[in-house]
Amino acid sequence: MHASETNPEAIGLQALAWTLGDSARAARLLDLTGLDPAELRARAADPSLLAAALGFLEAYEPDLIACADALDVKPAALVAARRALENA
Repeated sequence: MHASETNPEAIGLQALAWTLGDSARAARLLDLTGLDPAELRARAADPSLLAAALGFLEAYEPDLIACADALDVKPAALVAARRALENA
């Protein structure tokens, strides 16, 4: 297990960066959250925003799996990070 698998904030930030790396996926995230790019940048460390980004990935399993593969973590680690961030 990677150290980052036990740090919900690190997982959330990495997943957010991965999400924003694809323009279509980033646009969907912005549309669903109602955030604009400036607000997203300003709130990038906010646990509720990171939980929302992970929830966004969780809602579409192919993205959840692709993100987990890219971050070299199990999909369950992304789900666990979301839960932890929601309770932060």
